[in-house]
Amino acid sequence: MKKRKIICIIMGGGRGSRLSPLTKERCKPAVPLAGKYRLVDIPISNCLNAGMNQIFVLTQFNTASLHRHIQESYKFDSFGGGCVDILSAEQTEKSEGWYQGTADAVRQNMNHFGGTGEDDLYVILSGDQLYRMDLRDVVNEHDASGAAVTITAKPLGLDEAEGLGLMRINDDLEITEFVEKPTDPEVIQGLAVGESVTKKMKDPGDRDYCLASMGIYVFNAKALVDALEMDATDFGKEIIPGLLGKEKMCSYVFDDYWEDIGTVKAFFDTNLSLTDPVPPFNFFDEDAKIYTRARLLPASKLNACRVDRAVVSDGCIVTDGSLTRCSLGVRSVVQNGADLNNVVMMGADRYETSADIDENRKLGRPDLGVGKNSVVKNAILDKNVRIGENVVLDPAGMEDNFGEGVEIAIRDGVLVVCKNVVVPDGFVLQG
Repeated sequence: MKKRKIICIIMGGGRGSRLSPLTKERCKPAVPLAGKYRLVDIPISNCLNAGMNQIFVLTQFNTASLHRHIQESYKFDSFGGGCVDILSAEQTEKSEGWYQGTADAVRQNMNHFGGTGEDDLYVILSGDQLYRMDLRDVVNEHDASGAAVTITAKPLGLDEAEGLGLMRINDDLEITEFVEKPTDPEVIQGLAVGESVTKKMKDPGDRDYCLASMGIYVFNAKALVDALEMDATDFGKEIIPGLLGKEKMCSYVFDDYWEDIGTVKAFFDTNLSLTDPVPPFNFFDEDAKIYTRARLLPASKLNACRVDRAVVSDGCIVTDGSLTRCSLGVRSVVQNGADLNNVVMMGADRYETSADIDENRKLGRPDLGVGKNSVVKNAILDKNVRIGENVVLDPAGMEDNFGEGVEIAIRDGVLVVCKNVVVPDGFVLQG
């Protein structure tokens, strides 16, 4: 018998402009997360934990970092048939290249997927969300409902729904109405859901809810092929509304932690929340692991430090420093007397040798990491930054300032020292 194919497609093709300057030199799925991971590790891990190992990541901007990470993280033996492939926009006889939207990105790559059988499925996922979902359960519910399309949906309070695709469903969870990113409060109020949703929730309370699309879809192969014959370029704006009344579409209600990491503020808050004693997302769940690159780094070393809630990744060195609510990425170095408070530090790509340090002294350049007696608050320190000695960085009370050529940016009230930037000894930036 022919084996059913389940093709997983992870969308990562946007510029990630809301995450800039973290996306100046990398695409959105390649942005570091929780010290040692990348955003793309989340959807890939959800797929692998469900036994789905034919995975394609669609992207078109700043892909080099993502290529390296995936090639070094996800390797399958020749007998399992698994893959995690990156498909970047390319020019062909049928297309001039750039993806025009999520649906267009899938359309341009259909010849690479191979899922055309009657029972084959396509699972389409976002590349910038933090959640843990059993995709086997989604597929089982999709099959049981007889739907051509299933959309995973998160119950949200009406005050949280602006800017998201909202749907109305009947008692059988079939979608009867879909509105992409409404802003009118009356329209949102009109999409409030009833018992069909609240009975699936753990603790609904007395609030009014609506169902927001998570941007995760399960398509029967034929339904997807037929939908892409239209000129539509985006799933949420065009494909899904266009299928109402033509194909059976159902909702899969997901009542668990889910965070859309689409902005600098969301990225910052999400990373810092992982330092809480009981974080909202559990990276310690061995039954549903989050996979990433095995770097074979030494254990971290903390000498005479004061630590109050911190995530410390592999290979870090912190000496006589103070860490309060911090996330330290791989190979982070924090020198004597430094004080970090509410800081996401992404670490470094390599360690410096004695020769490197001698060269730094000759050039008057700080070493990689945070220098002696520096104070950093409410900040993201991107990869390979050099913060000198006696530096003060604190954006409190300062206006946003980001864009082309800005090396120390402030966005959403968060200070961002951009990748590879050197901050000299004694530099002060505070409100």
